[in-house]
Amino acid sequence: MQGKIIKGIAGFYYVYVEGEGVYECKAKGVFRKDKKKPLVGDDVEIQILPEEEKKGNIVRLLPRKNSLVRPAVANVDQAMVVFAVADPRPNFMLLDRFLVMMEREGIPSVICFNKKDLAKEKELETLCEVYKECGYPVIPASIRDGEGAEEIMGILKGKTTVIAGPSGVGKSSLTNQMQDKIFMETGDISKKLGRGRHTTRHSQIIPVCRDTFLVDTPGFTSLYLENMEKEELKKYFAEFRQYEERCKFQGCAHIHEPECGVKEALKEKKISEVRYKNYIDLYEELKEKRRY
Repeated sequence: MQGKIIKGIAGFYYVYVEGEGVYECKAKGVFRKDKKKPLVGDDVEIQILPEEEKKGNIVRLLPRKNSLVRPAVANVDQAMVVFAVADPRPNFMLLDRFLVMMEREGIPSVICFNKKDLAKEKELETLCEVYKECGYPVIPASIRDGEGAEEIMGILKGKTTVIAGPSGVGKSSLTNQMQDKIFMETGDISKKLGRGRHTTRHSQIIPVCRDTFLVDTPGFTSLYLENMEKEELKKYFAEFRQYEERCKFQGCAHIHEPECGVKEALKEKKISEVRYKNYIDLYEELKEKRRY
C-alpha cells in the first residue's frame, strides 16, 4: 500500500493513504543501515500490521523529486510565504532570505500579504508591485474575512505547498480556512495527529483533497543561508537578470563595479531599493562567513 508521510514524531511516522486514512508506522531498520531517514512529504510503501488497527511499517521510500533542510520536508511543488502588511509589520530581509532559499532549490514561490484591511490602499499596491516586478505571484488577502481565499485555493489545488512565514501573520488561519473550504477527512486525521500539540516545533502535512497537501511549518524568525558562495547570490534575485547584459564586466557583483546594468536600473527606480539593500546585506553576510 502506498501513502505519504504527513507527520513524524518520536520515531513514529503518520502515513496518509488516499481513501483509507492515516496509519501509524515505524521505519524498518534497513533505512538506518542505508543512512536514509524518511522525511515528512516522502511517498512510501507500507506494510499493514494485520493484528493492529491502522498500524504498519514503512518498507520502501519512493524516489524524491526534492527535499528541504529547513523545514525538513520532501517532494514540494511550491512555497506560499505569508506575511502580514501590519501587526506585525513585514520584515523584508526575512522575506527575501526565504525567497532566495526557494530560488536556490528551484521551488516556485507565491507571496500572500495578509491583513490587507490594516493597510492603506496605496501602501498595499506599492508593496505588491515590488514583488510582482520580481516575477512572484502576489495575493493580497484578509484571511479572517475570507478575502483572497478563492485565489489561494486555485493556486494550492493539485500541489504540495509549503506554507511558511513568521508567527502571528495568519498562517494557521489560512490553513484552517483551506481545510474548511475544500473537502477533507478532518476529524480522524486531526484526532490521530493531535493537531495543535506539536505545531510550533514540527512540520506536518495536511491532506486537503485529492493530490492537494499543505505543509504547515513552525513559525520562523530567522533564516541563515548555508553552503552558499557570495558570487552565487545574485542568481537568486530574479529582477537582476534582465539588466545584467548591460554590465561591463563579466562576473559583475553589482556592488562596486563601474558601468553596472543593475546599479543603473536601481538609479532609474526599476529595481526596488529595499530588495537591493537586502542583496548587499546578504552578500556581506556571506563574505564574512567565508572569512571565518
